[in-house]
Amino acid sequence: MTMSSSFGRVVSVLLGFVLVASAANFNQDVEVTWGDGRGKILENGQLLTLSLDKSSGSGFQSRNEYLFGKIDMSVKLVPGNSAGTVTTYYLRSQGSTWDEIDFEFLGNLSGEPYTVHTNVYCGGKGDREQQFHLWFDPTKDFHTYSLLWNPQRIIFSVDGTPIREFKNLESIGVPFPKSQPMRVYSTLWNADDWATRGGLIKTDWSKAPFTASYRNYEADGCVWSSGKSSCSSNSSWLSEELDISRQQRLRWVQKNYMIYNYCTDTKRFPQGPPIECTAP
Repeated sequence: MTMSSSFGRVVSVLLGFVLVASAANFNQDVEVTWGDGRGKILENGQLLTLSLDKSSGSGFQSRNEYLFGKIDMSVKLVPGNSAGTVTTYYLRSQGSTWDEIDFEFLGNLSGEPYTVHTNVYCGGKGDREQQFHLWFDPTKDFHTYSLLWNPQRIIFSVDGTPIREFKNLESIGVPFPKSQPMRVYSTLWNADDWATRGGLIKTDWSKAPFTASYRNYEADGCVWSSGKSSCSSNSSWLSEELDISRQQRLRWVQKNYMIYNYCTDTKRFPQGPPIECTAP
């Protein structure tokens, strides 16, 4: 499969994948899948908005499926009193034993920080939650949230700063998503039974509609079609890892902004943490 773009057409071979260049535009790359008009693509495909009111939320998904990729999305989250709302941005495969790589943004009362919730599922099993606050107000402007998924690791990043790395540790028996193609999804929905302070703070519908905005969607991935993957021309991410500088930034985030880590939850894992938590 080949796809044309402003960068020209490139076909070569890297790590057994066919490499293909692609461009980004919401009209071309995604489809609004639910919300009865609450999801809108504007500005000739450069802006997408999702809205939530008491009747319904909304969502969109990528037209392509990917088997590995680097996905960037600039998001401006719901401003003001967003308590009870959840904005999601994730990769997910199909079926009952799905794989999934999650960003979820849990709203809060005005002036209180958003919680960034991350998780990795493999074969339908997750339970690998890490949560963070951010070092900026994510409602004032667009910030770029990135998911890097290659055969060696998954890296969650915010404005280029890594906040989490999940390594492929199949060698010690830890499942890793590597065989099921995944689509990009994003939704805005009401989850006031759990999203804010465990469900204690409910959605204030007098503030509706709630709106999240998206720009600069870039999917540099291995497009899955007819049982094979076709990758973009710039596929250095297929072997990307964190250099020393980015490892230091990751440690800075985890020291100063991580608010929950399943690896240190002794009440949840009284017999000791999952094995990936103690791997080097």
